[in-house]
Amino acid sequence: MSVKFDSTKITSSGVAAAPGGVDAMKGPAHELADEVGVALTGGKGNVGQGYLAAYLKQLQTNPLRTKMLTSGTLSALQEILASWIAKDINKQGHYFTTRVPKMAAYGAFISAPLGHVLISILQKLFAGRTSLKAKILQILVSNLVVAPIQNSVYLISMAIIAGAKTIHQVHATWKAGFMPVMKVSWISSPLALAFAQKFLPEHTWVPFFNIIGFFIGTYVNSVTKKKRLAALRKRHFDESRRPDEGYGGPGPKY
Repeated sequence: MSVKFDSTKITSSGVAAAPGGVDAMKGPAHELADEVGVALTGGKGNVGQGYLAAYLKQLQTNPLRTKMLTSGTLSALQEILASWIAKDINKQGHYFTTRVPKMAAYGAFISAPLGHVLISILQKLFAGRTSLKAKILQILVSNLVVAPIQNSVYLISMAIIAGAKTIHQVHATWKAGFMPVMKVSWISSPLALAFAQKFLPEHTWVPFFNIIGFFIGTYVNSVTKKKRLAALRKRHFDESRRPDEGYGGPGPKY
């Protein structure tokens, strides 16, 4: 049931519809979302011709190059975003530090090729095996073999990018970070791999894991930066105190 007064229509729910219908209610946010959707998918009349389809095609025709570009871009963005979250700026007051191109190089030339090789081996080992037992075994191999290798390479690379110059410094960084990073992997990796097994074609696994790693890495990186900045501020405060001052302020005067 509906009652009509001029150009405004009141439905039985009591909500007035705009004269132009649903299109008139769309704002800039809806229009932007529509434009992004059309660009990614190609729109209703050009399904499969958007950026997403072009990217997936490149993954099949040039897998390693596409993965390198994806990982390098995400690693650089991760560093910038983590710096912004932690308010970690350089001497010029910018978030684009010297670590950004180094992280891009790590993502493109170390992380992507390593992930490409390890995931390819993992997929070949379980090719054609779709039973629940095989899927669980694949998750176990990923967490007990693939993840430790990738995380170790990540920690070693981060130590070198951070300025470690000796094997002892690199080993100390790896030793301090290995178990915390592995605990995060053991929580996130089974869920991500189970999702990939169920819903994604195999050639999209590495970029999918890169995206998961982007969010986790941004969180870990930002927390690490905040702790480092807090330690630097504390050290600066300790060094700037006068010798006759304690942590509670000036000592008593007699």
